[in-house]
Amino acid sequence: MIALIVAHFALAACAGPLVHRLGRRAFVVLALPPAAATVWALTRWSTTASGGADSWSWQWIPDYGVALDLRLDALAELMVLLAAGVGALVLLYCASYFTDDTPQLGRFAGNLLAFAGTMLALVLADDLITLYVFWELTTVFSYLLIGHGSEHRHSRRSALQALVVTTLGGLAMLVGILILGQAAGTYRISAIVADPPEATLAVSVAVVLVLCGALSKSAIWPFSMWLPNAMAAPTPVSAYLHAAAMVKAGVYLVARLAPAFADVPVWKPVVIVLGGATMLLGGWRALRLNDLKLVLAYGTVSQLGFLTLLAGTGNRNAALAAAAMILGHALFKAPLFLVTGIVDHAAGTRDLRELSGVGRCLPYVAGVAVLAAASMAALPPLLGFAAKEAAFEALLHGSAADRWALAVVVAGSALTTAYSLRFVWGAFARKPGVPDTPVHRVGWAFLAPPALLAVLGLVLGPGVGWTDRLLGAYADTLPADGKPYHLALWHGFGLALLLSALAWAAGAVLFLGRAHVTRLSRRIAWPTADSVFGHLLLGQERLALQVTGFIQRGSLSVYLATTLLAMLAGQFAVLMVDTPWDGAVRPRLWDNPLQGAVAALTCAAALLCLTVRRRMKAVVLAGLTGYGAALLFVVQGAPDLALTQFCVETVSMIVFVLVLRRMPVHFQESVSTWRRAARIPMALAAAATVGVGMWVAAAARTAEPAGAAMVREVADHGLKDVVATILVDLRAWDTMGESAVLAAAAVGVTSLIYLHRRSEGTMAQEELRGRTAWSLSAQHSTRLPQGDDVAPERGWLAAGATLAPEHRSVVFEVVARLLFHPILVLSVYLLFCAESLPGGGFVAGLVAGLALITRYLAGGRFELAEAAPLQPGLFTGLGLFISTGVGLLGLVDGTVLHAFTYYGHLPVFGRYHLSTSVLFDFGVYLLVLGVVLDIVRALGAKIDRQIERAAGVLTPEGRPEAGGTPR
Repeated sequence: MIALIVAHFALAACAGPLVHRLGRRAFVVLALPPAAATVWALTRWSTTASGGADSWSWQWIPDYGVALDLRLDALAELMVLLAAGVGALVLLYCASYFTDDTPQLGRFAGNLLAFAGTMLALVLADDLITLYVFWELTTVFSYLLIGHGSEHRHSRRSALQALVVTTLGGLAMLVGILILGQAAGTYRISAIVADPPEATLAVSVAVVLVLCGALSKSAIWPFSMWLPNAMAAPTPVSAYLHAAAMVKAGVYLVARLAPAFADVPVWKPVVIVLGGATMLLGGWRALRLNDLKLVLAYGTVSQLGFLTLLAGTGNRNAALAAAAMILGHALFKAPLFLVTGIVDHAAGTRDLRELSGVGRCLPYVAGVAVLAAASMAALPPLLGFAAKEAAFEALLHGSAADRWALAVVVAGSALTTAYSLRFVWGAFARKPGVPDTPVHRVGWAFLAPPALLAVLGLVLGPGVGWTDRLLGAYADTLPADGKPYHLALWHGFGLALLLSALAWAAGAVLFLGRAHVTRLSRRIAWPTADSVFGHLLLGQERLALQVTGFIQRGSLSVYLATTLLAMLAGQFAVLMVDTPWDGAVRPRLWDNPLQGAVAALTCAAALLCLTVRRRMKAVVLAGLTGYGAALLFVVQGAPDLALTQFCVETVSMIVFVLVLRRMPVHFQESVSTWRRAARIPMALAAAATVGVGMWVAAAARTAEPAGAAMVREVADHGLKDVVATILVDLRAWDTMGESAVLAAAAVGVTSLIYLHRRSEGTMAQEELRGRTAWSLSAQHSTRLPQGDDVAPERGWLAAGATLAPEHRSVVFEVVARLLFHPILVLSVYLLFCAESLPGGGFVAGLVAGLALITRYLAGGRFELAEAAPLQPGLFTGLGLFISTGVGLLGLVDGTVLHAFTYYGHLPVFGRYHLSTSVLFDFGVYLLVLGVVLDIVRALGAKIDRQIERAAGVLTPEGRPEAGGTPR
């Protein structure tokens, strides 16, 4: 199973080169994985038809019960045959539908095959989380396929609409899945269906949320607006996604969960009411449309409502009818879409008002369409008739609610007959007053896929009994109301046949009176779902603008006050209602008086921040609060946290100082006396609330501390530094995510600083050609104007002579020269000793960054370029690549990073221990170094350049003025 899924994605990744080399013939190669999946499913027919199942499981993270579970049972067998079989034929159809010069054909082919693989994995998934992952992947790939013609606004809007609607439903479904998994004690679908949880309020809410996802995916009202608009996609996409794959995912999920939750009180009202309404609304709208694809699209919406109603009814016979109808729907709707593509390809239009006499020119195409449409209208002896008869019989002998549903289904069947006749007449009939449409001939390869599907619908009508064992194996998982029904083409004369005849007659009357029906339909038509969606988006945008204008007033102090007040209100309400201090340990002010002294000094520095008017003083006082926290870590016995805090505060203060060079000395905001008086109690109240909350959290503990277990876990691996090991091993995924956020933040900061370079014109021409301080080597810098050409001093730094004399400090240069390499060595030491001593990749990267900052402060931007000649982005990207790669390597055995551990001995250093956690830390080291370097370059070197240009030292083109000396 897993090999077939992987084969889909692997070949999809090669679709671009294949299409480039083979052209449209590459679709024949790409059809191999779904064809292989179809053959494999057929070989398992006897097993699944007997009630058995094939399972495959990979225990990904056994300790947490996370596994990739796949299972092929009767229902999954049916869906695999449809998703893979129809997918293979659609890919073969694409070889004739497209031309070699179609834009972005390779990308389209890869997305279509990947979608087929995703759908295959979805129907095989036996784990709710696994199912959700592939569920969302179908949304992503459908977005890419619907929006394939991205040069057209309608395609982009349709793709976005499908993405928004199905994603919102999917998010609701995720919440429901989590509730169901917790209620059942397992996320294994087969286990939940075999032993469903008790129908509590939480389970009922979860069922509704899961149904939201299923109904939105299957375009059930009120989520039905996205499917007709998705007809903007190429016709093969419409045939596959909207007849045999994506929209069937929601019906499949309803059918899969019906044995477990059909008795939940909220299930039937939602499924039957919305399914019946969708069947009627979709069928009625299809009667007044002129685009053949839209007629089929709204017909699909109607049929999906019918399928959802049957699958959710919750009894054995209805489930059997639903499974037969799922098969029949794929075998008539896919060929109808494909035939529409042939007509559009041959005639150049899909407008039924312009098509005339096409059936005479394309008799074989018309014959295929008539077969498929007759099955859609449930005419004997086709499969659609046998499935519809089974549905009528199931609803006839069901509950009172089922009989009400039967009336809706009969009315919907009449509409189905009417739009089936409308499609055939519109596409192929000769219309009075309309000249015959010129068409070109169609090759057999073009017609073969829809013809095969239509013929299967014809063959499986009399041979529907062949499928009875397979479909009955699924239906037997639901309770039977009375005598079990068995699929057959002919059950004799009865009420079900009479209802079918009534539906045919009513449908024929509606078609014959199509002019009056069209006028009536347009007269009483509700606003289209598409227009409702557009107005909702417009209203949301207007509301967002109003809310943003009301809240975003441009005052940082107002934003901070709002945040603090919200936090105060929430925390105070919890503290007052829950009284969590009951039974809490009495708080101690300190473990030793030194802690109290440091805390008092830290609080004093924080309070002084409220009174200063100069920016630099505020930065220094804010930095003292950070250093005070670091001292508290030292006193408490946490040297690793203290070291990190010291480095972070030092780098932060330097960055603040670099920024302050371009800002006014004093705060410019005018603050009234009462506002200034309100800030102090608000700040004190926020601090007190946070302090009380921390004390309550620590003193009211009810569970055993996790620290002892962490220490034992670390000791078992021969390590000592608990914090570092947790960050790079036990919680490596969190660290990797935080590292990615850090890299993104650095890229965002530097992008904002360098953004105006696009509008500087010639001012940035040299930089755009790569001639920046970063790319200047030592030989370049020696040719720049020197600080003292008359009496040159000894150069302690590589580019120190580029500074003006008034900007140089010999003492600082000497100190920087002497400390640079020892600090780098210290950073490497902190990197490699982190497993047993305070250190780690994060703090080591900060220390290395401080070494480079020292060089910059002593020698300027050219000195920084000499100290780190490589681009900062290289360090950031390489670090993120290494940490991510090592993290993924650990997934092989279900752990986080322990992919390998190596012990050795070196002559001077002695015994050493190397593991993948060290490599992960090395990636963090490079990433942090790159981030620090990038920020210093942006806020330091770039601002230096701006200052020099403003002072006239640089020309507008960025060159040094004659006699001028850049800093």
